[in-house]
Amino acid sequence: MTFHDTLPVDANSQTYVNTIGTSGGLKADFGTGLWDGGPIGIPFMTVPGTQPQVAVGFDYADESDPGPYPIPTNAPIEVGPNSGGDRHVLVVDMGSCRLYEMYYSWPQADGSWQAGSGALFDLKSNALRPAGWTSADAAGLPILPGLVRYDEVPSGANTHALRFTAPATRKAYVWPARHFASSSTDPARPPMGQRFRLKAGFDISRFSAANQVILRALKTYGMILADNGSAWYLSGAPDERWNNDDLHLLHTGVHGADFEAVDESSLMVDANSGQAAPH
Repeated sequence: MTFHDTLPVDANSQTYVNTIGTSGGLKADFGTGLWDGGPIGIPFMTVPGTQPQVAVGFDYADESDPGPYPIPTNAPIEVGPNSGGDRHVLVVDMGSCRLYEMYYSWPQADGSWQAGSGALFDLKSNALRPAGWTSADAAGLPILPGLVRYDEVPSGANTHALRFTAPATRKAYVWPARHFASSSTDPARPPMGQRFRLKAGFDISRFSAANQVILRALKTYGMILADNGSAWYLSGAPDERWNNDDLHLLHTGVHGADFEAVDESSLMVDANSGQAAPH
């Protein structure tokens, strides 16, 4: 297993943190209950290998994996069926161990779907998307592996990097990202795929056990810049077991200045693979 708490700090770390904002709080963009009529966070579902596959049309078909996809008409949509936002849909086919993700997803009357873009990930493979391709996410990465999920809390450990957003990114991406979503070449802006970690000296002891699971993951594995959005917004899956008041303490107690950008270039085994070298 590769840990990122011993990797060197990126030479542009302070510049990137300044650009995103040193005083902004870490926002848990997930929780319990409803916001604007839909669940708080990015939902996902699993389906059996027998789930019927349906046609999917894409607005960005040239960078999308063509259908059919095994996505039922009642698949949960980010922020609910009436949302006007990103409308992500994430489905894991348990039979084939494949992850299907769509952006701006709309179910059609005939059972098919129309989406902005879509991506298929073989969960048994380290292969990345073609260089320059988007996914259901701006960075061209899968969304589901980067979500905070409540089912990891009871074990006391979240053993993977997390997904977050920033308002100003650069027209560039770094491994393992595959796509950028900016026209700016300003070097002060972080590229897509840039990994940040919570500084080693940050005291997490004053936080709840659930929040400490998240904070330990941010120290050990960090979080990857995956999309344009609000500053320091951390992505997670909705769950009725979250405590929204408790999650809010991350926003008031953890700030941009508590993070540093990581240089993980030494981990790349192959530019077209997500496999990380031992460290």
